[in-house]
Amino acid sequence: MMERIKMEKEILAEYAVRSDKTLGRKYPEKEHPLRTPFQRDRDRIIHSAAFRRLEYKTQVFIYGEGDHYRNRLTHTLEVQQIARTIARILKLNEDLVEAISLAHDIGHTPFGHKGEIALDEIMKERGFRGFEHNRQGLRIVDKLEERYPEFPGLNLTFEVREGIIRHKTSYDEPLIEEEYKEFTKYTSPTLEAQIVNVADEIAYTCHDLDDGLRSGIITYQDLEEVELWKEMEEIAEIKKIEEKHIRHVIVRKLIDYLVRDVINQSMENIKKSGVGSVEDVRNSPTLISHSEEVKEKHAQLRKFLEENMYSHYRVMRMAQKAYRIIKELFIAYLKEPKQLPPHVQKRMEKEEKEIVICDYIAGMTDRFAQLEYQKLFDPTTLV
Repeated sequence: MMERIKMEKEILAEYAVRSDKTLGRKYPEKEHPLRTPFQRDRDRIIHSAAFRRLEYKTQVFIYGEGDHYRNRLTHTLEVQQIARTIARILKLNEDLVEAISLAHDIGHTPFGHKGEIALDEIMKERGFRGFEHNRQGLRIVDKLEERYPEFPGLNLTFEVREGIIRHKTSYDEPLIEEEYKEFTKYTSPTLEAQIVNVADEIAYTCHDLDDGLRSGIITYQDLEEVELWKEMEEIAEIKKIEEKHIRHVIVRKLIDYLVRDVINQSMENIKKSGVGSVEDVRNSPTLISHSEEVKEKHAQLRKFLEENMYSHYRVMRMAQKAYRIIKELFIAYLKEPKQLPPHVQKRMEKEEKEIVICDYIAGMTDRFAQLEYQKLFDPTTLV
């Protein structure tokens, strides 16, 4: 590990988080001789059950709609790819960026945001504070993963945990309550965490666009009203390209365009801010961002997707089906908890049953939730 630490001193910017300067773990551990703390965090996340389950959790299209659409796992890997590119150019800690990227969606329910809305409503109706996937992600890595005899959860570093709870995009607004006050004493998280926030938005916008075109829900003609799309058509010189390649070429050009803008604008923001340390970053406003011009164009594209893809009747049917499944599963378990597996019932001896049921449903994959629904409500299905 010493070689890696030495390399970081030589390569990383002065405002990057160095591995030997981490704010540490809840439960002290002896350092590994070969891997830095953030590399160990990355590995713990990858080997967690919650990370593996992302493969069968919805991005936009529910499991079973098609094998080529994104799921939460492929989306997560795409965020990681984009985030590491930005981090490398800005001379920030790629290992930290990678760990936060891999964990940023680990708290998502089955069936995407509609599943989250359903659980949030259910919990609030019963007098609890609701459900929010950043908070659930932190709960998973701090408590619910049981892999080590020495401590609960994965015992990740402060910086990775901070990146999970303070994850923020146009669709994700972190809810940081008193319980998490250790994360509220700073104005901003690390630049590495900020990179993941922006990379997430780039990834889901561009790749949801790609999936929307593949599905036929949106067409090239629909996109003629979107400024970014028209600009990419010109850059790609689509008249010279076979139609089967147009979607792939333009989506690649769009990702490249957005990433370059983030890098250039962030370099300018950092220079103007005068930050010279991680502490300076934490006491500054957000520094990783798009330019104002590109923010407006990106917002127009997001609005287009909201109106033409996420609100499409096919997507809405999937979402409403998911909403009903989540609600009816919760009510069935609450009415008769003995329908739950023994290890889940055992938790109810120490925790409120609503919270245990919420954790259990939130951890389901799309296909498990669908099968469980069939087992509970279809009399012809074996239990």
